[in-house]
Amino acid sequence: MPLAETGTLVAAAAAGHRAVAAFNIITLEHAEAVVTGAECAGSPVILQISENAVKYRHGRVRPLARAAAQAAAEAGVPVALHLDHVTSGRLLREAADAGFSSVMYDAAHLPYAENLAATRSAADWAHAHGLWIEAELGEVGGKDGAPPLDAHAPGARTDPEDARAFVDGTGVDALAVAIGSSHAMTSRTASLDHGLLARLAGTLAVPLVLHGSSGLPDGELAAAVTGGIAKVNIGTALNLAMTSAIRDYLAANADAVDSRKYLSLARRAMAGTVTALIVVLRDAGEPAPVG
Repeated sequence: MPLAETGTLVAAAAAGHRAVAAFNIITLEHAEAVVTGAECAGSPVILQISENAVKYRHGRVRPLARAAAQAAAEAGVPVALHLDHVTSGRLLREAADAGFSSVMYDAAHLPYAENLAATRSAADWAHAHGLWIEAELGEVGGKDGAPPLDAHAPGARTDPEDARAFVDGTGVDALAVAIGSSHAMTSRTASLDHGLLARLAGTLAVPLVLHGSSGLPDGELAAAVTGGIAKVNIGTALNLAMTSAIRDYLAANADAVDSRKYLSLARRAMAGTVTALIVVLRDAGEPAPVG
């Protein structure tokens, strides 16, 4: 089916008190696994390519984006393509031509006023080019190999009144909020500030996004959805599944040289992870239509 639009999937999820899962991909195997897992769950999904993934791919966004778009076009469920954690103006300006319907512009590391000004400029450009745009306020730790941020540190969590002013001042379409999760966690031991989430959901008129979701157990993910999160970003969980499958295969087959043998297992493991996490999110809200 035709490539879906991120804004449409997120708006439908928010209206139905659900969340759409958004998985970060690095390889074609990631993309294929996400599509397969979403098809098994019978739910829409978002394929995300981060700025770090683009750097890994020699700074070229189009090869992986076009492969992901083709995988999406052949999927049996709606699939959207999103450019994630963009800090580069050059990469932002490539988004529309590379096939993305949306972008997450990340200036959360800047002081509030600078974040607002930079994000407003990015939002103006994105909207002028037909792109839905997400931003972040507060700081979800663990980016770029940094250790997980202390979720109780000053400025780490998103203040509801600051968030309302930020959304009004930038015109963004969705906001990633810092409520206790952290990127790159390899254990599912994080917990969220559900009271803060309730205040944010009651204050903001735009959909809320949760980053760093791989570190959350199923119950926390489900509670985030019922609390008002409409888009859930997941990355590390896929890499854990992929690496574990490859490690196990190579440990048992020391002479293996055909990468298809272990990459097929890795792809299957990631697809299983995708299905399991989508089911958790789906069961927390109302059933999502596939068509």
